[in-house]
Amino acid sequence: MENNKIHIAIVDDHTLFRNGVAALMAEFDELEVVFEAENGQQLQQALAKHTRPDVILMDINMPVMDGYASTKWIKQNYPKIRVLALSMFEDDKAVIQMIKCGAGGYVLKESRPRELLEAIKAIHEKGVYINEMVSGKLLRSVTDKEDLPDISKKELEFLRLCCSELTYKEIADQMFVSPRTVDNYREALFLKLNLKSRSGLVLYAIQNGIFKFE
Repeated sequence: MENNKIHIAIVDDHTLFRNGVAALMAEFDELEVVFEAENGQQLQQALAKHTRPDVILMDINMPVMDGYASTKWIKQNYPKIRVLALSMFEDDKAVIQMIKCGAGGYVLKESRPRELLEAIKAIHEKGVYINEMVSGKLLRSVTDKEDLPDISKKELEFLRLCCSELTYKEIADQMFVSPRTVDNYREALFLKLNLKSRSGLVLYAIQNGIFKFE
């Protein structure tokens, strides 16, 4: 049974929060907390000394080495380790940047322990999780290309541009259409893909090979 446990690490500069999450996660039989770290630099040191985790819960804003740099380093050096970003707010920009760096999804820090457990299990099994913004339907489409919905060329172009730093208005300018038309593309994709946010669109584009970050 011990071998079937998902090994996790928690990287967060707030000691009380980090310790609290570790204690809560240790309550679940499916998980084993292998180490904690307060920034990316400590994470690098801990990886050399401890059992390698399957999933790292990664805070975004940390001193010394933040979540972006840490996630990028993990993906370059330990590509099989899944990274689940921990966010205080539903901040599309921060989440999209974390996804660009290699995170497979994110959870809000205010999530209930059971929600966090389900997120850890999902990202461990499927490599992707975004809180409530990715449905079971999307998760299936990530692994089964035959389930991909019918997306028009214009919607595909919009989807690729969503993965950039451009605002919706700037996307409209680049596509030579009105902001209202861009709104229509966005709403159509939300409906087709069963998503609720730009973060979800970006993750979908990456997971299905529609867009690749350098």
